Amino acid sequence: MQFKEIIGQQKVKERLINTVQDNRISHAQLFLGPEGSGNLALAIAYAQYISCDNRMENDSCGVCPSCLKYKKLVHPDLHFVYPVATSKAVSKDPVSDDYIAQWRETIIENPYINETRWYEIIDVENKQGIISKNESQEILRKLNLKTFEADYKIMIIWLPEKMNAAAANKLLKLIEEPPEKTLFLMVSENSEQIISTILSRTQLVKIPRIDNESMRNALCDRFGLAPEKANDIVHLSNGNFFDAQNIIHSVEEDEYNFIQFTTLMRLAYQRKMNEIVNWVDDMAQIGREKQKSMLAYSLRLIRENFMLNLQKKEMVYLTQKEYDFSVKFAPFINMNNIQVLYQEFNRAHADIEMNAYAKIVYLDLALKIMKCIRA
Repeated sequence: MQFKEIIGQQKVKERLINTVQDNRISHAQLFLGPEGSGNLALAIAYAQYISCDNRMENDSCGVCPSCLKYKKLVHPDLHFVYPVATSKAVSKDPVSDDYIAQWRETIIENPYINETRWYEIIDVENKQGIISKNESQEILRKLNLKTFEADYKIMIIWLPEKMNAAAANKLLKLIEEPPEKTLFLMVSENSEQIISTILSRTQLVKIPRIDNESMRNALCDRFGLAPEKANDIVHLSNGNFFDAQNIIHSVEEDEYNFIQFTTLMRLAYQRKMNEIVNWVDDMAQIGREKQKSMLAYSLRLIRENFMLNLQKKEMVYLTQKEYDFSVKFAPFINMNNIQVLYQEFNRAHADIEMNAYAKIVYLDLALKIMKCIRA
């Protein structure tokens, strides 16, 4: 991965390039940034630049043998660690190498992923991933080998906050006094959850959210979006490219949810019971995942309308169509009913998730809304 492939983050790129050119590469660095900021992509691009056989002024060359191996994430001196758990494929003592094929395929396709999406890819069901003591033993084994081709052995640890105490304690000495020409690049979203003894041994590289202009340009270039549509997604994603991609893929679903939400609110306000019953019948036919999606979407719109009512426009994230509706609707979401509305939509979502009878859930919800929407 080259720096030019990463969205925005120009100042961070320049800082990283300067450390290489000035021969000031810290042996343990923490790439700290929020989800979707590109911190993992930056760590990989940095590692590729360090290992490149023919570095250019502002990027790796992309064509030397080292860069070609980095492009496939198969360079013998590049190692990855990430949280894992048992699955149908790996039933005992999992380590990162058990899922290396899925990892390479995923990151090559899209390095802007989050933890939940990674667990879906490796199919660990509801289990939470960790970086375990077994993993630390693998790290020790790999980093005590000599380099194969590059000047540096590079270990990229994604989400070190998932490292348990046993693993962290085993790695402390190695991180403090690593073998010669060994680099640790830790990629974190929450430094407060990293064990303090590990955190204190790293040099911080702070990575902000992606700026609006860079996000807009990336959305137009990569997805062919019109500028006005890209502006909506820029506003909704708030500097998170992972969210921006999800929004693009869910536009059609959100369009449907918007119609259902506005219809329900209009009918409840007008107390049109016959039409509400028809609406409930329609909603009961669409399948549970779509029902849950509609309720989650409704919770978001209720929250945004409440913020709009409070004149907190800087905290409101709505598309233009949603905003045009909400300007008129926001006064009806206020201090008198926000708590009840939020509770009822949450309860409905939980009931649908527990396989409750959809018609009863939605009819009960509509009646509760009818009662409190004029409050």
